[in-house]
Amino acid sequence: MAAAAAAGEETVRASHILIKHEGSRRKASWKDPDGRVISATTRTDAAARLTELRGQILSGRANFADLAARHSDCSSARRGGDLGTFGRKQMQKPFEDATFALRVGEMSDIVDTDSGVHIILRTA
Repeated sequence: MAAAAAAGEETVRASHILIKHEGSRRKASWKDPDGRVISATTRTDAAARLTELRGQILSGRANFADLAARHSDCSSARRGGDLGTFGRKQMQKPFEDATFALRVGEMSDIVDTDSGVHIILRTA
């Protein structure tokens, strides 16, 4: 979870689903401790998986938190993808920019960071 933001600083709260791939800076996760699957996953394949998950959420066929718990490569999966509250300069820049641009309740398109590809749900 991100460190607490300074008093008076603009903050957001968000959940995300992260899919790591062969270009991710750390090729291991709670689901794939040895990184075998991650190392064999292309960015294109990771983005396609996220696109499918995003479609399930938007259509109402699935809940964001449930899909995060099952599919996210981030340890936040155990909290339904919840990253808690964070301010500026606490996350990777593309992630931060995408999150702060969302309205509460809005979900991002695919966001690329050094960690992998994400979809982000701003929750506060």
